[in-house]
Amino acid sequence: MKFVAVTSCPTGIAHTYMAAEALEQAAKAAGHEMTVETQGAAGSAPLDAARIAEADAVVFAADVDVRDRERFAGKPTVTAGVKAAINDGAGLIAQAVKAAEDGAAPVAPSAPELASKVDGSAGFGTRLRQWLMTGVSYMIPFVAAGGILIALSFLIGGPEVAAKVGGGDFQGVTYPGIENVSDLMSQAGIAGVLFKIGSLAFEMLVPILSGFIAFGMADRPGIAPGIVGGLLATATGAGFLGGLVSGLLAGAVTLGLKKLKVPRGVAGVMPVVVIPLVSTLVVGFLMVVVVGEPIAAAQTGLSDWLSGLSGGSAWVLGALLGLMMAFDMGGPVNKVAYTFGLAALASGNYVIMAAVMAAGMTPPLGLALATLVRRNRFTPAERQAGQAGWLLGLSFITEGAIPFAAGDPFRIIPSLMVGSATTGALVAAFGATSPAPHGGIWVVGLIGNPLLFLLAVAIGTLVTCGCVLLAKSIGRDRAPAAATPETSTQAVAA
Repeated sequence: MKFVAVTSCPTGIAHTYMAAEALEQAAKAAGHEMTVETQGAAGSAPLDAARIAEADAVVFAADVDVRDRERFAGKPTVTAGVKAAINDGAGLIAQAVKAAEDGAAPVAPSAPELASKVDGSAGFGTRLRQWLMTGVSYMIPFVAAGGILIALSFLIGGPEVAAKVGGGDFQGVTYPGIENVSDLMSQAGIAGVLFKIGSLAFEMLVPILSGFIAFGMADRPGIAPGIVGGLLATATGAGFLGGLVSGLLAGAVTLGLKKLKVPRGVAGVMPVVVIPLVSTLVVGFLMVVVVGEPIAAAQTGLSDWLSGLSGGSAWVLGALLGLMMAFDMGGPVNKVAYTFGLAALASGNYVIMAAVMAAGMTPPLGLALATLVRRNRFTPAERQAGQAGWLLGLSFITEGAIPFAAGDPFRIIPSLMVGSATTGALVAAFGATSPAPHGGIWVVGLIGNPLLFLLAVAIGTLVTCGCVLLAKSIGRDRAPAAATPETSTQAVAA
């Protein structure tokens, strides 16, 4: 027999292609022909219409909605999850043979391309993780693109490129910043252009995370209030943790509005006017009035407290700064530690800046290492983020750890804090120095005691990796059972 199939997983990365390979091999072993269309992160090459026409049956191995299902109308179909194809490809081929012998079944219409894998019947804890992972999966391309572009800008133009483009003081030289795009190339060169593009991509991390957490909870109506809430989290200094709050808040408010019983005449304008207007207003008001002020006050208090500790033991202060750098990975607590490092740099204390930078490097590096050591403890999206984590960590871009922390904050964040505290304490105890406020491995030539600095980073990376894997092994969620063709068909029909 001749079969066609479509495979697609939530992230469109590993499982999409593993399922395709498993189906092809199972069909070949059974003496049949199989042609597979993979609807993955890199796009898809649609099946030829003639190939569909001559197929005896169709296999949908997908955990998200298959695009353009209407192409297969009139064909016998078998529907299952990607894990069913990976674990029991032969069983699905047998199902396809039986479907072809029994005759055609109706094909369900396609759903929108934007999709999240949230099981509405699961417990609250499982759904919470699925909401967070929906936000992470849409955020990862911004992390990878923005982080790598910023790293390349430092590699080409040196750490001072940030001061040139954004304005500020760098090693005694004052840069006015570049607001006129036409002056960007002449004053900062290609490095400035890369930094500007990468910074803009990074500015979207929290809004995209927030918007698609809300999308996972409330579907498309949650996107607008979620993204606006994320923008306000950034504007008020709430950062990554504020983005998590705004996303969950936007999803909850939108869900509540969707459940309201309204007259039929009003129902038509609810999803396009009333729900986005009211939800955005409520979420925006709460983010500005409730979330922003306490965080701003906390930042001031932390800065004052750190100034009072600066005369104490160097390794204690280094450990404390490390804890802060890893706590929210670019958020307000992280920024307090970094600002304290800049202030110490301006006063001639280069040890504090070295501790801050090293502690900010280890979270992405430790997570990247963990994804290699125990791949099965991480989702395909997290493993993809781990590949980018090497460059992001070496470039002192702590935000490379956000995709992991967003999906599993209660196990990941404490693990990162332990590793960064270890690194910060070691750098301060070793007396390593850094006159550069940024750059990571690319400014190692400027660092005093560079070998000890790198040793501290390596030790912190190993500690982070070990703590993450230990935390992941405690109370680790079991992998969901592969969906059977029958149950998946019922879910699609529903």
